[in-house]
Parts: sequence; C-alpha cells; structure tokens
Amino acid sequence: MQKLDRSFFRGMWKLTKLYWQSTEKWRALLLLVAIIILALGHVYMLVLFNEWYNEFYSALQNYDKTGALSSIGRFFILAVIYIIIQVYEIYLRQMLEIKWRNWLTRYYLKQWLSKQAYYMMQVFYPGADNPDQRISEDIRSFVSLTLGLSLGLLRATVTLISFIIILWNLSGVLTVPFQGHEYAIPGYMVWLSLVYSAVGTWLTVKIGWPLVGLNFDQQRYEANFRFNLVRIRENSESIALYSGEPREEQGLVNRFSQVVANYWQLIKRQKKLTWFTAGYGQLAAIFPLLIAMPRYFSKQIALGGLLQTVSAFRQVQDALSFFVDNYSTLAEWQAVVNRLLGFIENVDKVQAVSHEKQLKTGNGSENTMTVAGLDVLLPDGESLLQGLTFTLKKGEDLLITGPSGSGKSTLLRALAGIWPFCHGTMQLPTPYSVMFSPQKPYLPLGSLRDSLLYPTVGKVVDDCILENVLIRCKLNHLAGQLDRSENWSHILSLGEQQRIAFARALIMRPDWLFLDEATSGLDEDLELTMYQLVSQELQDTTVISVGHRTTLTGCHSLKLTILEKGRWQIVPITEKR
Repeated sequence: MQKLDRSFFRGMWKLTKLYWQSTEKWRALLLLVAIIILALGHVYMLVLFNEWYNEFYSALQNYDKTGALSSIGRFFILAVIYIIIQVYEIYLRQMLEIKWRNWLTRYYLKQWLSKQAYYMMQVFYPGADNPDQRISEDIRSFVSLTLGLSLGLLRATVTLISFIIILWNLSGVLTVPFQGHEYAIPGYMVWLSLVYSAVGTWLTVKIGWPLVGLNFDQQRYEANFRFNLVRIRENSESIALYSGEPREEQGLVNRFSQVVANYWQLIKRQKKLTWFTAGYGQLAAIFPLLIAMPRYFSKQIALGGLLQTVSAFRQVQDALSFFVDNYSTLAEWQAVVNRLLGFIENVDKVQAVSHEKQLKTGNGSENTMTVAGLDVLLPDGESLLQGLTFTLKKGEDLLITGPSGSGKSTLLRALAGIWPFCHGTMQLPTPYSVMFSPQKPYLPLGSLRDSLLYPTVGKVVDDCILENVLIRCKLNHLAGQLDRSENWSHILSLGEQQRIAFARALIMRPDWLFLDEATSGLDEDLELTMYQLVSQELQDTTVISVGHRTTLTGCHSLKLTILEKGRWQIVPITEKR
C-alpha cells in the first residue's frame, strides 16, 4: 500500500492532469469555475444565515414582533437563494463528473487496447488485478471522489476563513485567573475550536488508518468473486459436461469467504471509527454552548449573539473537522487511486515492451515472407524453437506440426507479431493483410452479421453475399438469421463457430491467413471441404496452419515440423489436394 507521500500525490496528479490538459480543458475549466463560484456563494449564504440567527433570536428575546416577522420573511428569501445555489452546484458538478469520466474512460480504453496491451498484460502479469473493474468502476469512483473531496476541501477552507473571523469578533476576551494573576485570551473560542478539531483529526487518523488497506483489499476480493461468476457463465457448457458444479461451488465459496472475512475486518474497524466520530459529533453540538454560556450569563452578549456564536463555532469546527468527517471517504479514494496507478503502471510497462521487441521486422518483397534466425522462448526464458529460417512465397501454404507443447501455437503468435518473447529477423510482404483464426474463434456480442464482419467497423456487405458464404460453409440453417442478436459463442457448437471463422475469411479475403487448429471441431470430410473452399475462393491468399491431423498434409505445399530441444525441419509436400 502506498502512503500519502510525494510519490502518491505525483501518481494522483498523473491521473488528474490528463483531462485538464486535454482538448476539453476549456469547457471543463468554465464548468469548474462556475461550480467554484456557486461553492463560494454557498459559503456566503451560510454567513448570511449566521447573521440571521443573531437578528431573529435577539428580536424574540426583546419581544419584537415586527422584527421577528421581518426576519422570518428574510429567512424565506435566503432559503430560496440557498436552494437555487445548492441545486445548480450539484447539477453542474454531476455534469463535469460525467464529462470527465467519459473522457478518462475513453482514454484508458484506448491505452488498454492499443499495442495489444490487454493481451500483453495477460502474458506478463497473468495475475493482474481485474483491469475491467479498473476501467468501469475505479475511474467512476476516482472522478466522483476527487471532485467531491476537492470541492469539499475548498468549501471547508473558505468556510474556515470566513467564520474564524466572525468567531474571533464574537468571542471577545476570556480572562483566566492563575496564581494570583489574570490572563486575557482574545478570541478564545477560536483557539478552543482549533484544539478541539486538531485532537479529533489526530485520533481519527489513528483509529481509521487501517481502513485504507481494508478498502483496497475489499474491492479486490469483490472483483475476484465477480470474475469467477462470469467465468462460470462463459464456460457453463463445459462445466455442465464435466458435472463440475461441486468444484465450482467450492471455488466460489472460497473466494466469497475472502470477501466476508475482509468485510468483517472492515466493519469492525468502521465501528471503532464510528464510536469516536459519533461521540465527537455529539460533543461538538454542546461544546460551543458550554464555552459561550459564561459570556451570556455575564450579559456580555444577548441570546441572538449566543446562538450566532454557537453557529459560527460549529461552522469553524465543521471546516476544521473535514478530515474527521471524510476519513472513510478519503480511505476509499486512496485505495481507488492506488488501484488505478497499479493498472496504469502495468499498461505502461507492457507498452514499453512493444517498443523493445527483440524481433526485428521490416518490409520485404511484395510476395514473400522471410524468417531468419528466429528463436522463440517461453516467458521464463525456456527455449521452444531455435534459429528458425525459411522463405515462404505467396501461394506456398505452410503446415506447422509437432508434438503437443512443442510451441506450434506460440510460433504462430510470433509470426503474427503478438508474441514478445522471441528474437531474430522477419521480413514481411508488402502489403501485409492478415487474418488470425484460433482454435476457438471469437464471436462478439451482437448480430450474426457482426460476427461475420468482425473486426471491421462500418463495413457494408450485401445480405445475398453473406447468406451465400454461410451456405458454402455448410451453415445453411443460419442464412436467414443475419440480424438476430444472440450470444453466438454459447449457441453455436465449436464446429459451427469454426465454420463462421472460415466464412469470415472468405468475406475479408486476407493476403495471409493463420489457422491455429481451426478445424479441430470438424470431421475430416468437412475439414477438407473448408480447406478446398479457401483454396478455390482465395487463390491469392497464403495459408499458414497449425494442426495434428495427417489429413491436413495434402492441403499445404510446405511442412514445418518442430522436433525436440528446439530443433526443426521444413520439407516440401509433393502432392497437394
């Protein structure tokens, strides 16, 4: 956990300055200025209400009916103005909050998705703490808490300055006899309020400091539990086939037990803090009366002056007690900042890695991919493949084979440019239009049309073309459902999903097509049909496949076999079907 030191505030400023230095900064500053003006107006209204206490209660004490009625009329005017200020202060603050959150969320979504940081974080930091929650919940909390606490601190500061002057003037001089001498203490109520609030703040920090760490852990445990629930929903079919409900229940109970155990610690610590803050608040209600009553009974001030003094003391005490009253919120805010900083640190690290890739890439000839001295490693440094060198011309389809765990899929990721643990040289053809299809294709939420056209945005393809492609991929039953929105990855079988991927390739027509066991869910006849369809329809596309089946051999012109201890061999296939 970070403490409230310079590094923490530097990190907090790093989060804050992005929006206030963006293209939206002027509109945001105008909104902020308006909010600050309303906040100052809010404090000024409190000053006027403080004066009203003296005026109204003095009139009551003097049985001044006309003066009391006049004060009541003035109160209604002040109340209407106060309500208007409060309404628009909240409204404009919420407006600024949603604008700030909108910009910051879009910014970090772009950072997380750019340079494949979302993927690299899983490779480098497989235990990274729920980036989805950082973007969805913590950014919302950060914006809301930062605005609320900043404006609250501003209001408390202005209130303190305004009312400490009033309280000083109302306090008069307290004469204290001591050892035969009398000592005059001017503005004694100001000094008492300072001592009272200082002691309260110190004790609050002492009691409430563990809340920072507990809030941090609580959010992490809640996110882990929620992530486990999502995993069960996404893999419901596999769990059902395994009859894995008892194991999943045990995992959920274990994760939720962490939520409950930490929450018990949280509420116990909160109880201790509430004991103190509740007592502190109740004592604050009577404390100013006790110290102001001597001046009232000595007839130095009237009833209105007494109540005005009490009101001023409470405003000063409330302002000085800002940290006491908001300590739980401050603890939550610090935990949110720490989590966001951790997320951003991971994003920055993996993006820095993308600039330091040891694999040297460049543009080669128009129709050739050249790989020279390629070493492929695991994250722990273990070698999977050493010194791989080959030249692949356009139209020469390559099959990559080898025993399980030999690094076939990892090599494919290296050739696709998303595996960071490799070095060597790779010359890519120009242009390099590529499509990668894993064993389990990704089908986005939305319509079947969206799945067929993924990952393009705004691409328009005639329905007849899409339906014809589905029919040729033996998906006749889906031809009339292009605009049906479903969770297709749950509705369709693995074989159907893999045929959707082939249909996607036929529509997009890439120059280079990487297939990572992309027909594992198909029978041999259907597998051959898909490869023949690609060969006939995409004659200018080079296919690089990973597979185990011997039937795939006849669908390629070159075969790369990964052997033991990082060795390899590449041979031509004499007969291609």
